[in-house]
Amino acid sequence: MEKVELKFLRITYSHTHAGAYALILSELHGDRRLPIIIGGVEAQAIAIQVENIRPARPLTHDLFKNFCDELGIQLVEVVINDLVEGIFHAKLVLEQDGRTVEVDARSSDAIALALRFACPIYTYEFILAAAGLKMEEGEEEHENPGTAAQETPEPRTNLRSASPEDLRKMLQEAIDAEDYEGASKLRDELKRREGTN
Repeated sequence: MEKVELKFLRITYSHTHAGAYALILSELHGDRRLPIIIGGVEAQAIAIQVENIRPARPLTHDLFKNFCDELGIQLVEVVINDLVEGIFHAKLVLEQDGRTVEVDARSSDAIALALRFACPIYTYEFILAAAGLKMEEGEEEHENPGTAAQETPEPRTNLRSASPEDLRKMLQEAIDAEDYEGASKLRDELKRREGTN
């Protein structure tokens, strides 16, 4: 079967599933997107990697990567290999000492690991044909690739009135409390200010 390489585009709130998120992958050499509905915990695991947030203690996906690094196991690629009743299935292709094994995984876990290992993400043409969405012309120009949690609501506190020093303290507190969604918002506000200076 023909494999198609994908890249991580963004995570956004799902407009069709309350309390869920849409993980958007896009075709590396094409104009189709593959939206995958995931939960909040899964979105957070992906967002903290995309935002380069380093938790005080390793989270599950970080632990898996540390484990593989210590044992000389490499994640070669991730393949979204099936779509059954609207649920995407994936596999991890792992290699150690010349031996290759495939391990079943949830698509959200597979993407979270692919981002940590910086390995390619693939799917099959039949999955893109069934579930892929074609981008409108000019739509890609308005995208902000690599941004997690677009369309997020304003935080409870007014971040725009806080000083940069206060924002950095709040960011560190959020990371220490493992509130990665809040930390992402704080980091976005800091980046926004740095871009306007």
